[in-house]
Amino acid sequence: MSRRLIVTADDFGRSLPVNDAVEDAHVNGILTAASLMVTEAARDDAVRRARALPSLGVGLHMTLVDGVPALPPSEIPDLVDANGHFTLDLVRLGTRIYLSRTVRNQVAAEIRAQFELFKATGLPLAHVDSHHHYHLHPTVFDLMLDLAVEYGAPGIRIPWEPPLPSWRARRNRLGLRLFNGIFHWRRTERMRKRVEQAGLIANGQAFGLNDSGAMDAGTVGDFLDALPEGLTEIYSHPATRHWDERPMPPHYRVADEYSALTDAGNRAKVQDGGIVLTTFAREAERA
Repeated sequence: MSRRLIVTADDFGRSLPVNDAVEDAHVNGILTAASLMVTEAARDDAVRRARALPSLGVGLHMTLVDGVPALPPSEIPDLVDANGHFTLDLVRLGTRIYLSRTVRNQVAAEIRAQFELFKATGLPLAHVDSHHHYHLHPTVFDLMLDLAVEYGAPGIRIPWEPPLPSWRARRNRLGLRLFNGIFHWRRTERMRKRVEQAGLIANGQAFGLNDSGAMDAGTVGDFLDALPEGLTEIYSHPATRHWDERPMPPHYRVADEYSALTDAGNRAKVQDGGIVLTTFAREAERA
């Protein structure tokens, strides 16, 4: 087996600083993919850049929390707050999805609307994942998978970070890495099997879950050094700087995450280590 790596920037289209980082990190760094937020302010700019970068795998960053809906708030009243934005209470929303058919119907309609907005860009749909990995919710995952097949997505991110390889790479926060890895293992294994049974590509592991907002050059380099065989995804939230309107959390080191993707040492580790940079779409072509 070879070591194949998808390097993804989440939140493409959220702001111009994100779009600037995505473009440069793909042209001059190791970034291979970006996940597009189809309802955010800088979406059109992101789409314009993506059209000029056909080797960048652009997927749908499906959003049900901490974001802007595709549908009018009046059509999804149980999913939005008084400002018409998605809730930040992930647990409460997840419980309501379980308990209420009305809420589930609103979720289904919203997810389809986001797939439609992506389709309207004319970009090839390279993969599907979700903001805050909300497709870990079983009902949301079922809806996402059906629509991914319908709309021709070649792959879906499996948000699982293997705890021991993650700890061996970083040598910190063993308890957090063990808890997250063990807690999500059964669920993500079921997700992986479902994705593969549907004929789509699933990554074997993903790095970035336990270091979100802190994927600096050293952290990314450590994961490159410890990269296992098979298909891995490393994801982060790069931007050239913080911005004012609906910004990232202030502790997120977005500029450091951007620099990590263009870092000369990390580019050398990919080249010298025989790591094959890829996307979900390219993996589907070779399957």
